Amino acid sequence: MKYSYEYKKKCVELYRQGKWPETPEGVNEKRFHDTIRIWVRTEDACGPEAFRHKNQNKVWATEEKYELIAKILAGASCKETAISAGISDGLLYQWVRCYKMKGYQGLAAQQKDGHPRKKKIVPAKLTPSEREEMIRLRAENERLRAEITVVKKEIALREERCAAQLKAKRLRSSKNSTKKDTD
Repeated sequence: MKYSYEYKKKCVELYRQGKWPETPEGVNEKRFHDTIRIWVRTEDACGPEAFRHKNQNKVWATEEKYELIAKILAGASCKETAISAGISDGLLYQWVRCYKMKGYQGLAAQQKDGHPRKKKIVPAKLTPSEREEMIRLRAENERLRAEITVVKKEIALREERCAAQLKAKRLRSSKNSTKKDTD
């Protein structure tokens, strides 16, 4: 929910007087109180002008982003650093994550194209020799698949025979042990 500049100032003034403003309808009270605390910290760090809605988003230079990230890597709190810079902590987390993955170059402003589109991959035309090789390789793949199937069937039959032999051996040994018990 977006709040006006005047409303934010009023909420901060009431907070400083030890009072809570009325929570807007449909907003979680605890979350609203947390938001007011952030507004107070933002006003302390950046002044009341930080509450004004900007007409357009600020474009951060790579060096400015790096300075904020360096503070965090040095041990400063991400939330405090974000508040002092007048940005959301989520944006700062994104910058830190991007820096850790891609390094300094990852901080460079990337032009957003809006909706990412899937690029169609157009296969290159095959030369006659490449086409012949592909046909030969496909035939070889089929032959190898058939060989593998035969080998798998042989292994399964061998395992069945071994299992049958073990079963017969157990039956003989159990019959022998029952004969010894009866003697």
